[in-house]
Amino acid sequence: MKSLLTCCLFLFVISGYAQENLTYQKPHQNILELAEAPLAPSIRMDSKGENIVFLYRSAYKTIEELSETEMRLGGLRINPVTNIGSRTRYYTNIEVRNNQKGNPKTVAGLPENGRYANFSWSPNQKYMTFTNTVTSGAELWVLDILKASAKKLTDAKLNANMGNPAVWLKNSEALLVKMLPENRKALINTKEAVPTGPTISVSEAGVKAQNRTYQDLLKNPNDEHNFEQLAQSELYKVTLDGNSSLWKSTAMYRGLSFSPDGNYVMITTIDKPFSYLVPYYRFPSETSVYKANGDLVKSMLQVPLIEDLPQGFMAERTGMRDLNWRNDKPATLYWAEVLDGGDPENKVPFRDEVFQQDAPFTGKVSSLLKTKDRFSGITWGTDNVAIANDYWWNTRNTRTYLFNPSNANQEPTVLFDRNYQDVYSNPGSFVYTKNDFNEYVLDVDSNKAYLIGDGYSDAGKLPFIDEMNLETQKTTRLYQSTLTDKVESISSAISAKDGTFLVRIESKNEFPNYYIRHIKKRKSLTPLTTFENPFKSIQNVKKEVINYKRDDGLDLSGTLYLPTDYEKGKKYPMILWAYPREFKDKSSASQNTSSSNEFTYPYYGSPIYWVTRGYVVLDDAAFPIIGEGDEQPNDTFIKQLVGNGKAAIDAVDALGYIDRDRVAVGGHSYGAFMTANLLAHSNLFAAGIARSGAYNRTLTPFGFQSEERNYWEAPEIYYNMSPFMHADTMKTPLLLIHGEADNNSGTYPLQSERYFNALKGLGAPVRLVMLPRESHGYAAKESILHMLWEQDEWLERYVKNKADVTTSEDTMKE
Repeated sequence: MKSLLTCCLFLFVISGYAQENLTYQKPHQNILELAEAPLAPSIRMDSKGENIVFLYRSAYKTIEELSETEMRLGGLRINPVTNIGSRTRYYTNIEVRNNQKGNPKTVAGLPENGRYANFSWSPNQKYMTFTNTVTSGAELWVLDILKASAKKLTDAKLNANMGNPAVWLKNSEALLVKMLPENRKALINTKEAVPTGPTISVSEAGVKAQNRTYQDLLKNPNDEHNFEQLAQSELYKVTLDGNSSLWKSTAMYRGLSFSPDGNYVMITTIDKPFSYLVPYYRFPSETSVYKANGDLVKSMLQVPLIEDLPQGFMAERTGMRDLNWRNDKPATLYWAEVLDGGDPENKVPFRDEVFQQDAPFTGKVSSLLKTKDRFSGITWGTDNVAIANDYWWNTRNTRTYLFNPSNANQEPTVLFDRNYQDVYSNPGSFVYTKNDFNEYVLDVDSNKAYLIGDGYSDAGKLPFIDEMNLETQKTTRLYQSTLTDKVESISSAISAKDGTFLVRIESKNEFPNYYIRHIKKRKSLTPLTTFENPFKSIQNVKKEVINYKRDDGLDLSGTLYLPTDYEKGKKYPMILWAYPREFKDKSSASQNTSSSNEFTYPYYGSPIYWVTRGYVVLDDAAFPIIGEGDEQPNDTFIKQLVGNGKAAIDAVDALGYIDRDRVAVGGHSYGAFMTANLLAHSNLFAAGIARSGAYNRTLTPFGFQSEERNYWEAPEIYYNMSPFMHADTMKTPLLLIHGEADNNSGTYPLQSERYFNALKGLGAPVRLVMLPRESHGYAAKESILHMLWEQDEWLERYVKNKADVTTSEDTMKE
């Protein structure tokens, strides 16, 4: 074991490897045409379906935008000049359409070259606020929906470093706004500052703190100073005519929410001490309730620093949590508390209990219900009807409870008790409506509620609307889609009672568009949008969902695309793209949620571009990893991974489309981890593409992905699943791509750098591309076009034009 540990923790470093000085490249014209296609606008529709706001943006940032000043502190990425998230995606134009008809109108009063974000409806939905980022900071603007006009409410002094800086008052006439404090201290340039002493972290004997490998954490006292200054705000009350007045003095405000009646506001602030182990949302905090005039009513909750939770995904801290307002009451707070000490290893009949207390929060605290597993939320309805949910990750189980909030002695009714990974049995989600407080609550009509479901089955996706009798719990189907050549999605209810619902309809070559479906009128659809397909060059590509079996009999599927120049009888190279998923049962793992009628959308990370370059593409190939009963999925990860890959190739080969000796495999994040493992443990593939992955699991010793066990509990699992540990067996060409500023837990850029060093040192054909300024998902146009160029060049060299075809190698390596 000692030698194993030594090997696991050893980082293979080779210096002096060759570098390429390469400027940003653009891919082949066929790919470039698709990558530069304009985006359709996003839409925001009011709850009545009357008014739509159209938001336009580019698909990409620029490398100049990504190169703006950035500080990475406490899990946040902040532009300290503009005081807004440095990775914020901005919209650049806004249009409005009223009454479901006509063309969208240009919004009057917008600034030139605007960069818009943080959109928020007013409670009465007559207005919408948004931020506009300028060179010196972020401003607050308001959009008048009916007039289609916008105006500025504040100067560029917002503090948007922790999300949306503005919260509407319930009267829709003013907002509470986080503004930069007048007395904010200067930030420290940590690169130039002279240290005043060492950085020291302390662990108390016997106190375990098994945290994931978070990134962008605080590292020293200078970081602490900068975080505090960037997190601090003053709260101002700002009216729609632009008048502002100080409402609360400087603090590190994290959350603001008004009671449904608007008479109280709950505020959460961050406190010290800060941590170098966990992000800001696990720093100490205090939640207090104030009157609408700013007077303190009560401090409800003090949360200490959360560094030492018990082990396991279902671990929780003790005390009040998930403190929130009841949407159906004027001013009632509810919260959950653990009954198992927060430790999932403790065996108890109930895991959580939910409580409530009415304003002014000095009276009786009453119990609402207990949940068998971890409480996960409530949908409020009436005085006598509410819906609660719990879940348990280890069993993939969830329950839905119907309970009476006014009678804690009345036993809750379990409506659904099911495996949440079993999509075929999903009964759907309850429909919401707005109440007199302009809050979303359960839509209950004469003891009837409504459910919207995706309707997945072996027959495909046929979404449905059900009516449930809450007394008998029996359901009646009101509507089910019958579309066979298109895909329908039911987005929300406009009026369940009247039978009007917002739906989205698409086909493989028709861009998704929105409609109002009137289910009480046969075949009645009112179109809301008419977006056109921007990807004309692939609109007629042959596409089908294929079903096949793994060698153990498990049903698998994937979406198969043939080249745009496909000729019957010709053998083509293939790209297989996938992402592994863990399951606790074979039945759920074998279910198919893909449809050949879904719109063909080549987003930045997609492999679909290569149908224009003469490749067959098997996208979203099923890669389930199953561990039933006491067995964990990762106990047989490698065997199942290779079995999935072989089954996919066998299936497409049997259709006669491909040369199975010219197949590439690729994936992003955990899909990159999959790719490296497939190349290390099989001879199935001619080449691989691995983007932003993790390859040495000993660098994430307290769990990864869905693995709860730490390294010291399961060293063989960590070792065997690490491609880095098997670099000596990997001889297949591998393209590694990674963002230099990856923020994802576990996928440090170091992972790709060290894996490249190991592979190069052992003579494997490998190329490492580090994208400047890019995070876990890539954003800059220059980066993405270059990434597409790199992938195309790699596939052309090692897959399409592979010279030394070997047909007799074993599938599994020794």
